[in-house]
Amino acid sequence: MIRPDDSSLDPEDLRAVEERARKLLDRADAWDRFPVPLEDILAAAQVRVAPTSMFDAASIIAYLKGKTADAGARIKSAVAKVFGLYDAGEGLIHIDDKVVKSKQTFLTLHETAHHDLPTHRKLFRFFQDCEKTLAPDIADQFEREANNFARFALFKGDAFARHAADCAFEIKTPMTLAKKFGASVYASAREFARTNHRACVVYILEPIELVAGHGASAKVRRIEPSPSYIAQFGRPSDTVVTLNHILGPVLPIGRKMTRPVSVSIKDKNGAPHESVAEPFDTQHNVLILLYPVKALSGSTIILPPGFKKVAAV
Repeated sequence: MIRPDDSSLDPEDLRAVEERARKLLDRADAWDRFPVPLEDILAAAQVRVAPTSMFDAASIIAYLKGKTADAGARIKSAVAKVFGLYDAGEGLIHIDDKVVKSKQTFLTLHETAHHDLPTHRKLFRFFQDCEKTLAPDIADQFEREANNFARFALFKGDAFARHAADCAFEIKTPMTLAKKFGASVYASAREFARTNHRACVVYILEPIELVAGHGASAKVRRIEPSPSYIAQFGRPSDTVVTLNHILGPVLPIGRKMTRPVSVSIKDKNGAPHESVAEPFDTQHNVLILLYPVKALSGSTIILPPGFKKVAAV
């Protein structure tokens, strides 16, 4: 099932969030330092990360009960799904140290956003000191704002896009830049597509499953198209990729990567476009970068020996 929207904001809200993140990067002198200097970011925001992790259900509930009689009032989502927690009263962030380092980085920046954004800090403190909870629509807005704050800080505004523009237009580029920026390959691939000036889209799939009688298939987790891809081809709405899907032959079954595959996709007017699809299996998700050949603006594509071409479906 495609995950619900986790990042879209009204332009005015987005500008306000990014301006706060920009000022924090200024205070931390973090613009030209890679990966993002978390310690200096935290110091500039005047927030701390708890020295020890308390991320199991019993510990979280015990911690919250020590603060208020209504433990549930302090949790933004189900305990089983909490990986980061912001304590507005203490100016303290709790991060699950069992998740991978790159995710811990994003979570830390996300929770820092709740502290640095004035409205968040004020309302979190208010609701944490009483027996009420944030309305679902406000909580969802806050989460999307915090995600955009973290994204801006992690990828240094448009720094990621500028670095990507100087690299090869291929799936390996977001993988390489992920290491430089301290991001996950998942987040880097999303950023690569959503900020690219070329027409391209990244499909993020759940792990491939082998279903008796149906062969391999993978559920779609997210789809990140570039603005120019949306303008030319529309926003994809696929929910699953099977072997019969146009991207079926691209699925890296039993391996991390396969050679790029030529496919044909249709634009909004129904005209076909020769395109290239490149996959990578992160073990947690399968990423597929898809782009029309013309996205390279006339540049020559040098394909490796054994390149496979698949007819339009």
